[in-house]
Amino acid sequence: MGAEFQLATRDDVSDYVIAPDPERAGLTRAVEGVDQNGEAMGIAVVEERPLTIYLNSQEIVTAMTIGDFPEYLALGFLRNQGMLSETDVVTRVDFDEELETVVVRTEVETSHEEKLKKKTRTSGCAVGTVFGDMMEGLEGVILPQTQVKTSDLYALAHRINRTPSLYLEAGAIHGSVLCEGARPLVYMEDVGRHNAVDKIAGWMFDEGVSGVDKVLYTTGRLTSEMVIKTALMGIPVLASRSGFTAWGVDIARQVGLTCIGRMRGQRFVCLSGNERLVRDVDPSTVPDEGKKHRRKSAE
Repeated sequence: MGAEFQLATRDDVSDYVIAPDPERAGLTRAVEGVDQNGEAMGIAVVEERPLTIYLNSQEIVTAMTIGDFPEYLALGFLRNQGMLSETDVVTRVDFDEELETVVVRTEVETSHEEKLKKKTRTSGCAVGTVFGDMMEGLEGVILPQTQVKTSDLYALAHRINRTPSLYLEAGAIHGSVLCEGARPLVYMEDVGRHNAVDKIAGWMFDEGVSGVDKVLYTTGRLTSEMVIKTALMGIPVLASRSGFTAWGVDIARQVGLTCIGRMRGQRFVCLSGNERLVRDVDPSTVPDEGKKHRRKSAE
């Protein structure tokens, strides 16, 4: 059994590359209502707006999103659907806020009519659309056998759950976080967990960042789509506080992805890729979580 767990106490976002910005204008708006006692109250609710993604002159999909980082969302969506490969040269990404469109332009135009004929609506929140066979592109995926320390996983969960976020401000949203070691790097939020992951994929594609030594942490369920996208991003470890779907576990085992769910306080369940885990800390020394595991930084 490993050593005692040393919990970081800092909840600031100074060392994030991209952190949530719950105060950003346009992400929420105040709505008046009444509470259980019939008394007037106001709350912040998440804005939701359409974004139509084009690849060159071809309209691809309209996604419902909170509206931040549209360029990353478009790049990541196209990358995760196999419409952009590592060798494709993106010449421009144009976002038109008024028209609510983003156009990704490549050096050589591509055609995706067959993919557009085969649409599958997934189990993700909002509109998650996967083109063609969901397993397409996984045949040649070989994920690295990078080891992951459980002390890092515990530290990430504690830090992420206490990072000021749109979820803490308004709820009704999912978050996904690209991590390296015990450090969260890029934290994206959206109404659909697939959008949050696509934003991370777009950032990685744009910055040329490898997934070899990374962990993807998500607040949502570990579904087939989440597993497939994580594998396509070359990330060997996927973790969540939520649970699994059977197909998600089957695919994780097929591609060799370490899949960790129900991660709360001292506990987690690994249903795939346990061989990557280095249990370097005694779970009994990790602070457990009550029902109110999240808190605002002001508390």
